[in-house]
Amino acid sequence: MKKAIIGKKLGMTQVFEEGGTVVPVSVIQAGPCVDIQKKTADKDGYNGVVVGFGAVKEKRLNKPELGVFKKAKLEPKKYLREIAVENFENAQVGTEIKCTVFKAGDIVDVTGISKGHGYSGVIKRHGFRRNRMSHGAGPIHREVGSLGASSSYSKVFKGRPMPGQMGRDRVTIQNLKIIKVDEARNVILVKGAIPGAKEGLVEIRSAAKGVK
Repeated sequence: MKKAIIGKKLGMTQVFEEGGTVVPVSVIQAGPCVDIQKKTADKDGYNGVVVGFGAVKEKRLNKPELGVFKKAKLEPKKYLREIAVENFENAQVGTEIKCTVFKAGDIVDVTGISKGHGYSGVIKRHGFRRNRMSHGAGPIHREVGSLGASSSYSKVFKGRPMPGQMGRDRVTIQNLKIIKVDEARNVILVKGAIPGAKEGLVEIRSAAKGVK
């Protein structure tokens, strides 16, 4: 069955398995989330559930956003995300989703926004090597170099690795194993690293395919 929850990344630590094996884990505060709205095929063209996470003051929301919560008679939430669920008919507005929807040993996909690195050159962004430092090279040691254009084309082809904005991309890490679920703290420990900085929003879903 497909399961999903949203939360925020708290950081990384390590735990010990039987036999003394050290396992690096990402710590995620998963929920509690609340079902805010149901998307139906008749009205919206597809079936889905909108879930909310994190408290927010009413003054931070505009009237249309606040109206969604007032209609559902629920407290405002800071983050809203749509998730697809198999048991759509059983989903009810106001239902609370806790971290216990998952259990230790489950294989999940984790989606987040990668760390932003600002405007970066080709060495940092694409792994280019530096130009030679000997005499005659000039002050161009970290520049792109020739772009390969000639008089017959007189343009730079699309897709050419160039300097630009690095990071802040939506990234999904697939087939990660859940090591532990702490219901008292609403925390899930996932084996390995996940995208994003601390306090970044992440989405945890049942793995689409494969086992790691």
